[in-house]
Amino acid sequence: MHALIRREVALPDLPSASGAEIVGETAYIIGDDSPFLYQLNAATLAAGQRTMLFETAHFSSGRIPKELKLDLECLTALATPAGETSLLVLGSGATAAREQGYWVPLTGAGGSRVETVYPLSLSGLYAVLRPLLPAGIVLNLEAAAATPTELLLFQRTVGAASGNLLFRLPLATTLAYLQHRTTQVPAVQRQFFELPVIDGKPAGFSGATWFAGRLFVTASVEDTQDAVLDGVVLGSFVGVLELGAAGQQQVLPATLARLVWSDGRPYRGKVESVAVFRTLAASRYELLLVTDDDAGGSTAVTVELIL
Repeated sequence: MHALIRREVALPDLPSASGAEIVGETAYIIGDDSPFLYQLNAATLAAGQRTMLFETAHFSSGRIPKELKLDLECLTALATPAGETSLLVLGSGATAAREQGYWVPLTGAGGSRVETVYPLSLSGLYAVLRPLLPAGIVLNLEAAAATPTELLLFQRTVGAASGNLLFRLPLATTLAYLQHRTTQVPAVQRQFFELPVIDGKPAGFSGATWFAGRLFVTASVEDTQDAVLDGVVLGSFVGVLELGAAGQQQVLPATLARLVWSDGRPYRGKVESVAVFRTLAASRYELLLVTDDDAGGSTAVTVELIL
């Protein structure tokens, strides 16, 4: 497996990119310390409209302070039972303030327009997830993906390989619960994964998307053991994750490729999310990755992934 960077472009006025999805000709991006959902032209990455997910008086500097931000880290596109496309935005859950989410129906040709945003309380769902974490691990969801039947939530644990796991939830039941159409708490299965390391530091999940029957994921390595505080970024990985049978207990290996430039140099950026532009050929894909430099800067990275 190889992951070659083709280009990297700055995303001005889009702080701390944390999630990305491509719907039709539109790339949707969120930032973990921004109140907006950003729209970009998927082909050119030119900035388009932005939609306010929530009101805040703390964005005057261009970034919401760490202690106040909702830490919106998870973004996934999904189809409703009625066949409509929507976005699901989720906070990380690392603190009580980060248990907020949003349901964003998409309208217009190819899902190119946002008209309404519905807030979601995630406290009940996250209360179900926390007891399933290993002892001493703090809930810190960094990515989400939706298959036709499941919602996949990825726990990122920095500094402890034992905490890299995936929560698998039934999609229809989970959405009904979050939207208060039922009080039935969704059943949760979990799977643990062994991720690659850099300089002895284990990677943690950072992004995910479901495309053409495959689960694409990213992971990055930080030299820190705190779910809230940032550390020095050592590098990032991307690849396709093979899901085992739901509920199996053994730790599954995750075979991922380290991101490199065309000349073989390792990429040192902190990748936060992944979306798929298109299939290039059998087992070859063009990906969109977004990065966060932990200082408010964001980039978009185009990658060719060869399986």
